[in-house]
Amino acid sequence: MTPDSTLPLSLQLKQQTAHKHEQMHRLMERAEPFSSRAQYARFVAAQYVFQRDVEALFALREIQTAIPDLETRGRVSAARNDLRDLDFVIPEMPLAEHITMPAALGWLYVSEGSTLGAAFLLKEVKKKLALSESFGARNLAAYPEGRAIVWQRFTRYLDEARLDEQGKAAEVIAGAHAAFNRFDNLLRHFFQLA
Repeated sequence: MTPDSTLPLSLQLKQQTAHKHEQMHRLMERAEPFSSRAQYARFVAAQYVFQRDVEALFALREIQTAIPDLETRGRVSAARNDLRDLDFVIPEMPLAEHITMPAALGWLYVSEGSTLGAAFLLKEVKKKLALSESFGARNLAAYPEGRAIVWQRFTRYLDEARLDEQGKAAEVIAGAHAAFNRFDNLLRHFFQLA
């Protein structure tokens, strides 16, 4: 599907990544991350590596300009602490390579979208695994201001980003696809799925 350039960037991203989002849901169902704490720890390991990729982008000056509240975002330390709670070895994997602007905005879109959607996952781990925002499930916690407020601010920043040059929005969308692919590969790695 060709992006509709008349739409705000956040809506173009939503439209152009809907199929990736559905694929991720199906992969999560196969992984069964809430069937045990050991399985859930594999999910957190994937989350940790992915968040390292994303937080490495915070050093890009263009990202700092486009998303000025980066200090409120990111979940690497939360995921690391969760892995310690769950007695899971902190994975040492290389960072994703060659992520530059504007593709980096697509990576942040996927990360921030997962934070928004983590409300459901948090309910599951509380109910099935007796974990919480203070033990084992910090990486799923809402931002202090609330998920919706921080998401709305993020999409406003995206929509205000200066991407006037032809093809720049397509690069952001390609970055989002790459981010989904990275997380997909991480889940497959940690859950040993084909």
